[in-house]
Amino acid sequence: MIKLILLTFFIFFSQITFAFNFGNLAEDLMKNKTVADAVGSSNDKSAGISKLDSDLITKGLKQALKQGVETAVNSLGKENGFLSNKLVKIPLPGSLAKSEKIIRKMGGDKLADDLILSMNKAATTAAPETIEILVSAVTSMQIDDAKKILAGDNQAATNYFRNKTGKQLTELITPIIQKTMKQNKVAYYYDQANQFYKTTGKSYVEKSGVMNYAKQFGVDSYLPGEEDENIDGYVTNKAIDGLFIMIASKEKEIRENPVARSTSILKQVFGQ
Repeated sequence: MIKLILLTFFIFFSQITFAFNFGNLAEDLMKNKTVADAVGSSNDKSAGISKLDSDLITKGLKQALKQGVETAVNSLGKENGFLSNKLVKIPLPGSLAKSEKIIRKMGGDKLADDLILSMNKAATTAAPETIEILVSAVTSMQIDDAKKILAGDNQAATNYFRNKTGKQLTELITPIIQKTMKQNKVAYYYDQANQFYKTTGKSYVEKSGVMNYAKQFGVDSYLPGEEDENIDGYVTNKAIDGLFIMIASKEKEIRENPVARSTSILKQVFGQ
């Protein structure tokens, strides 16, 4: 009887073990297949890229960037181009961002909204005036390792472009944005919102006791401070960030979607 029980247990246990091992084996095989497919795809892509001439790749990368610039400027330069786009919308700066809820709670909705609107309108107004600067920068840019960039991620060319020309572009674009900021009274709305917080919101924070609790727990740095933001630099950087975000988005589309490759060069370069 005991032998029969042991034999039954052994057979049952063996079946479970076999099933468990088979399941693991199947899972491992699927994982290995996925990895093999990915490696194979990567190898195929690398092989395709290696056959392309570097000059052709450079032309393709620059065409993609130029299309990205045109898309970015057209999208962000239209009415509410920045304001209505969650990817690039410019929020309140620095300490005002930390105190936005307090400002609104104390009746400063219009002040916050006016500042946000003015900053985004300034960036939108400036966008069309940057196209010549950006296109010229793409055209004159020296690309050192075109094949490596092509084999990179979905925004490798945009990142290279920004790293290579970012400082120069900022210097050229800053006067344009400063001009549109004056047109949209950004500094005025910033001063209004900032002063409202300092005279109304700050006292609310202090009276509520939140500041003391925050200091006790060492998190007071997360509460609104009194420092003034360099509003010119803030809006300029955010506007340029927005342009590059949209350029990168177009590059990604060209890399992933054959329909977006609208020229023969783009088809040759990104069709690998």
